[in-house]
Amino acid sequence: MSLDNSAAAAASTEPEPIKAIPLRRPGRWIAAAIILISLGLFLWGAKTNEAYHWDTYFKYLSDKRIAQGAVVTLELTVLAMVIGVVLGVGLAVMRLSPNPVLRSVAWAYLWIFRGTPVYVQLVFWGLFPSLYKNIVVGVPFGPSITSFDVQHWSAPFFFAMIGLGLNEAAYMAEIVRAGINSVGEGQREASVALGMSWSQTMTRTVLPQAMRVIIPPTGNELISMLKTTSLVTAIPLTTDLYGRARDIYSINFQPIPLLLVAATWYLLITSVLMIGQYYLERYYARGSSRQLTAKQLRALAQAQVAGGTG
Repeated sequence: MSLDNSAAAAASTEPEPIKAIPLRRPGRWIAAAIILISLGLFLWGAKTNEAYHWDTYFKYLSDKRIAQGAVVTLELTVLAMVIGVVLGVGLAVMRLSPNPVLRSVAWAYLWIFRGTPVYVQLVFWGLFPSLYKNIVVGVPFGPSITSFDVQHWSAPFFFAMIGLGLNEAAYMAEIVRAGINSVGEGQREASVALGMSWSQTMTRTVLPQAMRVIIPPTGNELISMLKTTSLVTAIPLTTDLYGRARDIYSINFQPIPLLLVAATWYLLITSVLMIGQYYLERYYARGSSRQLTAKQLRALAQAQVAGGTG
């Protein structure tokens, strides 16, 4: 029997492919229809409800003061996250350090800042000039080098940045610690075998590999920080996005459209951050998955068929 006849005989013995027919699920379509109808009724009701004051909403949506408040909110978000990430990495390394003093200090920091509300912490930072009237820098129990009159400070943005950054550091420390623990112990052992110290192992081997686990929750923390900036009214700071909207509706007595304006800006900025987070996660996830694409699976199946018939 020739090779072609053998291939034809093998093909004739193969069973016909199964034609799978999906089950009909009318309940899903009914639920989807109910949701769409409810959403349409809500949107129509909101459009025709005069209490929303849509004319005021569109008037202040592109207002210069609101745009300036959005810029301040972005600046506060970025600076506070930088403080949180840098300090959080240090705290995570301290928690994993073999030194018991460093571990205890890091644990106490996390206990305090994770155990108290961020609004309460911001209130304390707003009262900082009342708590410490003068800050003296010098040798302990010795001569002073310089001093600062805190009562004359008028920097609500600075205190808001510090308050948010220190609070975020406690959460970033746990995220970084989880990322470090996700790296296999063999990586550390290999680094030690190469003569690296503990700090070199962390900075050169462990942390770069832990980024794949650290990046996704860090992006979520960045988005959460953007929304948390609305609490800086406790300082008080009124130049942020929510503060600007509040100042405007305290004059025209129309809080609903101004709150919608602030919410729209928050959604816009959050959407941009989510897109950036998606591409950053995809960048650090390169090579972490061994799952083949549909094209690769088809090519593999064709190669197996060709190898079997040959």
